[in-house]
Amino acid sequence: MPTSVTETQPLLKNDGPSPTVPPKWQLYWQLARMHKFPTGSMVLFWPAAWGFLLSARNADLSPVQVAGYLAALFVGSTLLHCAACTLNDICDRDFDRQVERTKNRPLAAGHISVWGATVFLGIQLAAFFAMLSVFNRNAFICGTFGVFPLHALYPLMKRWTWWPQAWLGLAMNWGLPTAWLIVSPDDVKSAPMWVLTGGTLCWTIVYDTIYACQDRKDDVKAGVKSTALLFGSWVKEILSIFAVGFVGSLIYAGVATGRGIPFYIIAVGGCAGHLLWQLLSLDVNSPEDCWKKFQSNGNLGYVVTGGILLDHYIRHF
Repeated sequence: MPTSVTETQPLLKNDGPSPTVPPKWQLYWQLARMHKFPTGSMVLFWPAAWGFLLSARNADLSPVQVAGYLAALFVGSTLLHCAACTLNDICDRDFDRQVERTKNRPLAAGHISVWGATVFLGIQLAAFFAMLSVFNRNAFICGTFGVFPLHALYPLMKRWTWWPQAWLGLAMNWGLPTAWLIVSPDDVKSAPMWVLTGGTLCWTIVYDTIYACQDRKDDVKAGVKSTALLFGSWVKEILSIFAVGFVGSLIYAGVATGRGIPFYIIAVGGCAGHLLWQLLSLDVNSPEDCWKKFQSNGNLGYVVTGGILLDHYIRHF
C-alpha cells in the first residue's frame, strides 16, 4: 500500500530555504530605487543643472552660491526620482510580476502593500514641493507641471503608445526649464531654453530605449509598449538620429547664450564622442551591456556640466 502523507511529510519538495524578506525600511529604500543611487537620479539632475548654469550666465552669483543651488537641485531631483519610481511601481505591479528583471520588486512580490506605497509617495511629494516652494512663482508652476501631468501619467503611456520614452523625455527633463526660471523667471519664452529641453528629450529617448532593450522579450509577453520594440532591428540607427538632435540642441544653446571655445570642445565634443561610443559599442541583445550603457549616461552629464562650468569661469575670472 502507498505510504500515506503525514503531518511531518511535505506535499511539495523543498528545494532550499525560502528567501528572506528584507526589513521594511530596506523594502521602501528599494521601492524608491535608492539601492541603485545615483543611477536614475543623475539623468534627472543633469538637465536641471544645465538649465540653471546656462541661465545664470549673466547673474552675479559666487561659486559658493552656484554650488548651493546645484546641491538643492540635486536633492530635489533625487526626491522626484524616488517619487516617480514609487508611482511607477504602484501602477505597474502587475506588469512587473511578468518580467524577470522586475518580478522581485517590493510591490510586485507583495512585500509592501499598495496603501503603504501610496503613503510613502505622499511623503516624498510633500518633501519635493516643500523645496520647490522656496523658489519664485514661475519656477514653482513649471515644476508642478513636471509632476502632474508629466511624471504622473508616464506609467500609463506604455499602455497607450509605442512612444512612452518620448513622454518620459518631457518628464525627466522638465527640470531644465524649471531651473532656468529659478534664475531668470521672466524667460518663459526663451528659445535656447526650449530648444535644449527638446534636445534633452531626444537624449532620454536614446538612453531609455537602451534601458528598455533589457526587457524586450518579457515586454512582448506582458503587452508593454516601448520604442525598443517599435524600432526593432533598427534601434541603433534610429537612436543615432536622436543623438544628433541632442548634440545639435547643445550647439544652438551655446550660440544663443554666448558660450566660448571650452563649451564647444568639452561639452559639445565630449557629449558627441560619448554618444558615438555608446551606439557603436552597444549590444542590444545583451541585457548586461544595455544596463552598462544606460548607466554611462550619468557620466555623460559630468562632461557637459564640466564644459559649461569651465567656459563660465574662464570668461568671468
